[in-house]
Amino acid sequence: MRLAKDYFADQRQDDLKQLGQGLQRSDVPGHVTGKTAYFADRSYPGMLHLKMVRSPHHHARIRSIDTSEAEKHPGVAKVLTHKDVPHNVYTILILIQIGPEDEQVLAADKVRWKGEAVVAVLADSERAANEAAAKVRIDYEVLPAVFDIDEALAPGAPLVNEYHGNNYYTYDSGSHRKVRFGDVEKGFAEADHILEQTYWSSPIEHAPTETTGCIVVPEGNDRFTCYTNTQAMFFTLDNTSIILQMPGHKLHFVGGTVGGGFGGKVDVTVEPIAILASKMTGKPVSFVYSREEEMQVSSARAAEKIVIKDGISKDGRILARKVTGYTDAGAYSRHSPYGAQKGAAHYPGPYTVPNVWIDTYCVYTNRTPSSAMRGFGVTIADFALEVQMDKLARLIGMDPLEFRFLNAYRDGDMKAHRQPTEGAALIECMQEASRAANWPVAEKYLQMSSYGEK
Repeated sequence: MRLAKDYFADQRQDDLKQLGQGLQRSDVPGHVTGKTAYFADRSYPGMLHLKMVRSPHHHARIRSIDTSEAEKHPGVAKVLTHKDVPHNVYTILILIQIGPEDEQVLAADKVRWKGEAVVAVLADSERAANEAAAKVRIDYEVLPAVFDIDEALAPGAPLVNEYHGNNYYTYDSGSHRKVRFGDVEKGFAEADHILEQTYWSSPIEHAPTETTGCIVVPEGNDRFTCYTNTQAMFFTLDNTSIILQMPGHKLHFVGGTVGGGFGGKVDVTVEPIAILASKMTGKPVSFVYSREEEMQVSSARAAEKIVIKDGISKDGRILARKVTGYTDAGAYSRHSPYGAQKGAAHYPGPYTVPNVWIDTYCVYTNRTPSSAMRGFGVTIADFALEVQMDKLARLIGMDPLEFRFLNAYRDGDMKAHRQPTEGAALIECMQEASRAANWPVAEKYLQMSSYGEK
């Protein structure tokens, strides 16, 4: 028997052999030969197709729902409304105690964004399901809507989501997340220059090659197998269990290849209703977004508003930073409260700032719910912070890279959220970047170290 230390020694050697070498992805052969299996490659006898009737309005009260004509359409097996969903209100993050539950699986009383699901139609073909869906009659009372952060927070704005009571998420710390470090007003008073700028971003759609979807197969004994392209297998399984009031061991989720996700397939939007449909009909069910649905109703990266106020000395040191960040969650929470919280932790940037004041808000609007996308809560923050850094450098006539050298984290520096910096290596990374880019940097900056004095 080989000793563990011998095994790990070999592993370290193997890892070192890969440095500087190209390494082929293990899934490439399957992709380029067409052998990779996706969930939608499956087909089962008697499989039903689920199509969703969605709201044409951004905000409206539902007066009545009439499915009688749809139920008579040839090929239709079942029509589902909110009355069929055992636990019709959910939020993904309830699993980590972030609530309240604020999103209906199928809208019952109101719709809060254009594209919200109201009625599910099941038929023996996609064509029949689409034709029957067009026959569902819903009587709406259109309500005023808000479409941006400032509008939603203005006095007297229409209330987007009654489950919250305000157009912002309430944390255990109150209406927003906070970071307080040092004395920011004292820092501004000592500064030679103050720069305040506002940065905006728009929602960004992931546009994956493979649209969101799943196929559910009943296995008997009230058990179901769900083939899905979710990026969050256990979030999806556990939330489905709650929504359907079914024990988790009755649900078998099979993932695998995700044909593009980038964070957009972490929301629990197709699996619960598809499993419920399979349970109520006893047949396999396919629920796959059309390309139009993927673009309109799948969650986007949130729109954000970021206000940054910096105070700096004439020799280029940042003395104070005040940031107010706003995340547009759309109509429901999904992952956005977490994204806004990440922003609060990130806004100081990779810089040592002795005085910091940060407030971040998660705001509700009548837009498509936003959610995860590649570092959400951080990516747009980085854009805003680094543009601000360039502007600060220009303000005092300093090279923007040298300005960053001066303010970068060193090991031992205390971060604004009261964690000491360890293993930063930021100075060394910037030195290598300047050499690779042939960016002229004064020799004194090339002699700096993440482990030495500023």
